[in-house]
Amino acid sequence: MAVSVRGLYFIVTLFLGSFFGSIYMLGPFLPLMLLSPAWYRWITDRIVATWLTLPVALLELVFGVKVVITGDGFVPGERSVIIMNHRTRLDWMFLWCCLLRYSYLRLEKICLKAGLKAVPGFGWAMQVACFVFIQRRWDEDKIHLENMLQYFCDIREPLQLLLFPEGTDLTEKTKAKSDAFAEQNGLPKFEYVLHPRITGFTHIVGMLRKGDNLDAVHDITVAYPQNIPQTERHLVLGLFPREIYFHVQRYPVSSLPTSTAQLEAWCKERWTDKEARLRDFYTGQPRAFDREGVALVPPCKSELRVAMIKAASLIYWTGYIAFCFVGLWLWAPFRWFSVVMVGVYVVQQKLVGGMELLEMSCHRYWKSKKLDEKIK
Repeated sequence: MAVSVRGLYFIVTLFLGSFFGSIYMLGPFLPLMLLSPAWYRWITDRIVATWLTLPVALLELVFGVKVVITGDGFVPGERSVIIMNHRTRLDWMFLWCCLLRYSYLRLEKICLKAGLKAVPGFGWAMQVACFVFIQRRWDEDKIHLENMLQYFCDIREPLQLLLFPEGTDLTEKTKAKSDAFAEQNGLPKFEYVLHPRITGFTHIVGMLRKGDNLDAVHDITVAYPQNIPQTERHLVLGLFPREIYFHVQRYPVSSLPTSTAQLEAWCKERWTDKEARLRDFYTGQPRAFDREGVALVPPCKSELRVAMIKAASLIYWTGYIAFCFVGLWLWAPFRWFSVVMVGVYVVQQKLVGGMELLEMSCHRYWKSKKLDEKIK
């Protein structure tokens, strides 16, 4: 299949926005991390959120993707764990269309593969955003998760952490592995979801509960009636989804089971429900999540406000990218700053392992210093 001009425009615009944004928008605030990690987090979360509106603007304004949201919605600003089926490798990006309307994009963090942090531009921005990178080796991931969640609890910054309990997206290969797991454990085979891995989910909920930093769990089911873009390659080819459906179910933390075993069973039940809901969606006419009807909780932003945000984002980032190219062409200090910042991102990752790890180290330093002062 031929490369699509629309697809290239989408990918290149997102890359340039993240690349230049990491250097010129986030870069100047990196020293603040050394002085006050909490203030650094407050500021950089809001800068990153401006970029998160760009994919939404491109998808909906430029490519005409329709977004339909049903179910419970969100209570704006609440602290939550978001669990979602992983239909494609791009579900996390499409979810921003939902969160722009029902929540605040600055609150979201994503639990994702550690290898992504090395990607220039995108990876640098995700490090600064303090996303949770995992190795998929529980012995290592458990310690890292505990450190990061403790950090979020310490600084009291609201958090909405997106998890994909399935661990990977739905493909023929991953479905075969899920079916084999089902056979070995006497479980039903799923057609529309994979059997979830629940250890990380229960551990995260337990830690956030203990740190009094959790208000609810949002269980989101995503579906694509036409054009399912499985990977980034499909976007380059111009295969954008025509419609994206999200069904949101909100569970207050007080309604969740307290024991680990019960919470594991609860998560498994959610995936059994997803299988049934998605079967109805893909086999029914019309295709819709219509069991509970329209959203019970109204979005925190009107459609007019959302439209204005998307338009402003498209105008701003188009102008910003153009300005950066002009700056690189005309001003030597602009070029030198770019070289320095690229060097900072590359070197710190080799020495420290990522900006998010450096941020936590700074937090531990100031935390221990305050503790020493109290003891004295």
